[in-house]
Amino acid sequence: MSTARGARARARTEVTAAIKDEARRQLAAEGAARLSLRAVARELGMVSSALYRYFPSRDDLLTALIIDAYDSLGETAEAAHAKGSDAANHAQRWVAVCEAVRGWALAHPHEYALIYGSPVPGYVAPDTTVPAASRVGLVLMGIVRDAHQGPGVVGSRLPAELEPEARRMAADLAPDLPPATVVALVAAWAKLFGLVGFELFGQFHRLVEDREPFFRHAAAQLAHDVGLVFTGPTPPRGGSKQGP
Repeated sequence: MSTARGARARARTEVTAAIKDEARRQLAAEGAARLSLRAVARELGMVSSALYRYFPSRDDLLTALIIDAYDSLGETAEAAHAKGSDAANHAQRWVAVCEAVRGWALAHPHEYALIYGSPVPGYVAPDTTVPAASRVGLVLMGIVRDAHQGPGVVGSRLPAELEPEARRMAADLAPDLPPATVVALVAAWAKLFGLVGFELFGQFHRLVEDREPFFRHAAAQLAHDVGLVFTGPTPPRGGSKQGP
């Protein structure tokens, strides 16, 4: 009996993977707004009723694809962070993670567009997407948190009008970090994906030609914005050694 259950589980896993692969192909060809369960079933030689046993609706399939994309991006960022050659150089680790995010986006443009492009009409992402969507932000926050436990952090001040919101954000996101740092982190996170999106969606066309060093410099500036400094004799390529 257990052998039969195992075979059924493997078969379900294989069919689920095939459905997702075909859905990703359709995303690349037609865009998320035109994703159709019937079209996926037709391409796989399945009847629609059979596919509905795996994904009851288009939104369920979209949610699965979104979580997969966020998880893949998150794993890439976490791997880049783990490979950091100088664990004490928090700014260098930050830049390495940012470069990994850019590299993933360039290698997976349609999946990036699914999670950071135009909203899909009629689709509202459920809360189940939040843990996967948070992975990159948590990596970056962890770097800043590590820096705050030792030297290498430059403080900043906020305008009085922003202080209540900064305290609320800090309480919600990172109570152990100064509110001004949390504000800077949220802004840097948004700027990171703005930089990647501008490149991926063509806004840098005929504006920024040598994009790799441009991005590296911008990522180093984001590190500076959140209070990180480059330590040691050699900053990252294209960066500059910064201090208080």
